[in-house]
Amino acid sequence: MKAAIHPQFFEAQVICACGNKFTVGSTRELIHVELCNKCHPFYTGEQKFVDSASRIQKFQDKQKVAQTFVVRKAKKIEDRRTADNAPKTLREMLMAAK
Repeated sequence: MKAAIHPQFFEAQVICACGNKFTVGSTRELIHVELCNKCHPFYTGEQKFVDSASRIQKFQDKQKVAQTFVVRKAKKIEDRRTADNAPKTLREMLMAAK
């Protein structure tokens, strides 16, 4: 191996947001994480939202906008159907009046 090209290796202290601490090997001395095996929903069986950048709220907002778009699209389709069934000429209007 070449000398002086590899990063320095530490016994890193990992600190979770829940307060759990453990050590791992890393090129950094201190690592902060949001989830660990003590608080992750997969391991605990609890549903927990970790939302550091408002991603959940953004997703829910997108879902609301998409739902309103679907409703507007369905209304436009219904309006087109009623417009297609309406009489187009004077003759059709007179025939429908009889």
